[in-house]
Amino acid sequence: MGSLAAADEPLPQLKYPQARRDDSIVDDYHGVLVPDPYRWMEQLDSEEVKEFVGAQAAVADAVLSTCDEHRGRLRKQLTALFDHPRFRAPFKRGVGSGSGSYYYYFHNPGLRPHSALYVQHGLGGDPSVLLDPNAFSDDGTVSLGMVGVSDAGDYLAYGTSASGSDWVTIRVMRVSDREHLPDTLNWVKFSRIAWTRDGLGFFYSRFPAPRDGEALDSGIKTDVNLNHEVYYHFLGTDQTQDVLCWRDPDHPKYIYIPEVTEDGKYVILSVSETSDPVNKLYYCDLSSLAHGLEGMKGTDGMLPFVKLVDKFEAYYGLIANDGTEFTFLTNKDAPRYKLSRVDVGEPESSWTDVLPEHDKAVLESACAVHGDKLLVNYLSDVKYVLQMRSLVTGELLHDIPIDIGTVNGISGRRVDSEVFVEFASFLTPGIIYRCDVSAEVPEMSVYREISVPGFDRNEFEAKQVFYPSKDGTKIPMFIVSKKDLNLNGSHPALLFGYGGFGMSVTPQFSVTRVVLMRHLGFVACVANVRGGGEYGEGWHRAGALASKQNCFDDFAAAGEFLVAAGYTNPTRLCIEGGSNGGLLVAACLNQRPDLFGCALAHVGVMDMLRFHKFTIGRAWTCDFGCSENEEEFHWLIKYSPLHNVRRPWEKGGRGWGGQYPPTLLLTADHDDRVVPSHTLKFLATMQHVLRAGEEGSPQTNPIIARIERKSGHGCGRSTQKIIDEAADRYAFAAKMMGVSWID
Repeated sequence: MGSLAAADEPLPQLKYPQARRDDSIVDDYHGVLVPDPYRWMEQLDSEEVKEFVGAQAAVADAVLSTCDEHRGRLRKQLTALFDHPRFRAPFKRGVGSGSGSYYYYFHNPGLRPHSALYVQHGLGGDPSVLLDPNAFSDDGTVSLGMVGVSDAGDYLAYGTSASGSDWVTIRVMRVSDREHLPDTLNWVKFSRIAWTRDGLGFFYSRFPAPRDGEALDSGIKTDVNLNHEVYYHFLGTDQTQDVLCWRDPDHPKYIYIPEVTEDGKYVILSVSETSDPVNKLYYCDLSSLAHGLEGMKGTDGMLPFVKLVDKFEAYYGLIANDGTEFTFLTNKDAPRYKLSRVDVGEPESSWTDVLPEHDKAVLESACAVHGDKLLVNYLSDVKYVLQMRSLVTGELLHDIPIDIGTVNGISGRRVDSEVFVEFASFLTPGIIYRCDVSAEVPEMSVYREISVPGFDRNEFEAKQVFYPSKDGTKIPMFIVSKKDLNLNGSHPALLFGYGGFGMSVTPQFSVTRVVLMRHLGFVACVANVRGGGEYGEGWHRAGALASKQNCFDDFAAAGEFLVAAGYTNPTRLCIEGGSNGGLLVAACLNQRPDLFGCALAHVGVMDMLRFHKFTIGRAWTCDFGCSENEEEFHWLIKYSPLHNVRRPWEKGGRGWGGQYPPTLLLTADHDDRVVPSHTLKFLATMQHVLRAGEEGSPQTNPIIARIERKSGHGCGRSTQKIIDEAADRYAFAAKMMGVSWID
């Protein structure tokens, strides 16, 4: 057993850069004056911001250099465990569902920066690389954002993203000889590639090109995204010739996602304005176009979409259609979701429920396969349940047993007699099941199983507990650890949470978690706090808007439970979260600095008064509210991380008489979703208010930021970037909490 306690190598005397404060910037929110002295940090491409980032990076490097022993060991162990083959579930395109079909799937043999797209003819065919994102850039910072294969399997359209940006460039490849067409589509964001059945082209969504022609792929642009549009692109033509299918200048905040029905007859348009699970639904019968989409070329007219649902009252997701009868997954009068059917020829009178809402479980997804069968996926107490049902009646045909874990994907279509189900859990790296749904009793066989050399699931155990929150609500939490743990309160614990936008956090395998448990003795915990979707829309709403404080109470209560049950103690409890979870960590850090021994906040929403002014932040007002509304301003100002940093040691301050725990904020210079200014302003505020680095200040724990270069909100990162960041943040946590290495 090796050892590296916090006292073995003292931290250097930290000198934080003194960020300029502009005290003249004061906003009046409904009569409340709120200073914003670091407003200049919102100009991310300014020299002053770049100098500030460089100076903060030097401070972080100084702190992280004291963690080198842990950091080197972590990097070595993470690299060893990441070096294993990984697969995603295949999807099928081509002639019919038999030997004429081609199977496409993503695969990474181990430590390649990105997974490549493979293709093989039939299940027994020899696979070959169709598209390798590792060839996009020398440093792995250009990634594959989305793919779409034409129905006949002739063409592949794919989107690339630079430096983790949400902006995508679409290109087209001919599958037979891997030749690229000249087609290049720019200004694409929040889109889908939706091929028409004839293979002549596809629908996609984009924003208007900026007037000055300035490139938007830098990811540093923070302007609000407005005036989304839908186009149809014909293969072999220039983007300037694309057919404008839909725009609505009267509603510049709307986002449009096109989808073509499996029978090829309709294009469906899902219309959203915020991140709320509500949308409008339009459709166009492509067969009704007198001269097809070709006839739309050069015209000013848009497609004749029919507005099937024209109110933001519920969510509607297409499952299948038989002629004019459409089946949707919806939460209309069903917070745990249901399946409903409508004849679009009689929309006012024909809505019927095919599969009513379950009294407890959440209907997560439904996939129409093999004609009139449905593979439905329920979430019950954060555990997945698979069933085969009738698409016609909703009747239960068969239960399909799976282990406790997460169904990450179901791949199959109505023309297919087989379905692929992607599964993982805390202790299962991954299994891809193949299910022959043409059999009288469908059975799942293991098609591929992901094996991690050196990982033995029998070393560990995973369990679910339910603990009371501040208001008595029972909150589920998963706890993963080595077996036969002695509950003496001595173990380091990592507590993760999200709690927003109806997103469920379900069991997943993590190489990083294995290394932490095995070599640092961590207990890994996932709290399913309110605001997520684990119990449907009711659970989501209980942690949103005026009730957002419930999320923070739930997370703090998780920490208190872990301490009371003997898993850990406050000096060894590290909290972590990203994006909305970064907000969760930061808010709890302000409210309960006494409860935690370390905090890791990734790409967090920290300025709750101005988040809506940048990129797609306006879409989050459904969960948070907006400071421009007086009532909602008063919700936000109470917990906004940027505006609630207090000195715990001063009379009247929150918490207890100590200091903030060691804190590592993480962001990326090309994050154009939660822009880096959130983290930069919060960092400067914490250092200023807590007098970090000043002589005599009780705040001696470091408050630092790791600012990734040529990276974004988290998507599309290379394997090496993932390993390096994990080694940095957990070496920091181990060093700060005095955790010893176990060989």
